[in-house]
Amino acid sequence: MNSRTHYQARTAYEIEKIVTLLRLYFYNRGQRCGATVIQHHMKELQVKPLPSVATIGRILTRGGLTHGRTGIYEEDVIQRNAEPHSEPR
Repeated sequence: MNSRTHYQARTAYEIEKIVTLLRLYFYNRGQRCGATVIQHHMKELQVKPLPSVATIGRILTRGGLTHGRTGIYEEDVIQRNAEPHSEPR
């Protein structure tokens, strides 16, 4: 593994944390906090590499940070575990 590969893996984690922190910062202040707004602020902060709006959206979705939500809640896990799993064909 070369140093560039290691750097990219570490950066991806840091980018996810920055996206999450910005989302919660703006949400808690009642400000717009969508992927486009987050990308704009990341650009102002000179975050590199700058993720695309789509990537920021996927990070927010994975973290349960969409539709006015601030994370994944316990009842989400309970509901997900209670849903029947479809059988493979």
